[in-house]
Amino acid sequence: MPGLTIGDVIPDLLVDTTHGPIQLHEFIGDGWAVMFSHPGDFTPVCTTELGKMALYAEEFEKRGVKLLGFSCEDVASHVEWIKDIEAYTPGCNVKYPIVADPNRGVIRQLNMVDPDQKDSSGEELPSRALHVVGPDKRIKLSILYPATTGRNMDEVLRAVDSLQMTAKYKVATPVNWKLGEKVVISPSIPNQDADKMFPQGYETVKLPSKKEYLRFTQIRSRL
Repeated sequence: MPGLTIGDVIPDLLVDTTHGPIQLHEFIGDGWAVMFSHPGDFTPVCTTELGKMALYAEEFEKRGVKLLGFSCEDVASHVEWIKDIEAYTPGCNVKYPIVADPNRGVIRQLNMVDPDQKDSSGEELPSRALHVVGPDKRIKLSILYPATTGRNMDEVLRAVDSLQMTAKYKVATPVNWKLGEKVVISPSIPNQDADKMFPQGYETVKLPSKKEYLRFTQIRSRL
């Protein structure tokens, strides 16, 4: 059976966390969520990641995004690990919940299992996976890294900005785009419709093909 991927509705699981039991769909509510898994507690890359995510929590909150971490140890282990996370990253406060999944049942259903990595007892380990989930409870973006490569939280935030921008307007975001920069108008929109939809105007790039598909416009978006 294929794993959970972009466009799929996440299962409405009841999970145990450092904040008590959480029903996933209720947790997301009418907003967005970033769900991110880690190979294990008290591991070096994961410790750096969770601290940095905590530092970025306010930025995600401004965007209506909730954070939810996943690791395969129990709640008691998570609570102790948080002390190390906060000690390593000065100024961070891990306020987001971390799911306990010692039986690996949750990560299997969320397609967050690393097929090649096992712990000392032969159990599956979580991959370094991340899902951005929209208000409709569908996965809008997935990022998968190997255990040896830590994620870039600036990129996660940038991706969320892009997803929210393109969900609201008929646009796409070009390479290396950041919030506040110009976006491109969808090729499916003819010029006569674009004139009405984007009264602020747009610029059509002249290309050798003579095709007018690369059109940039500026959308002022406030958090």
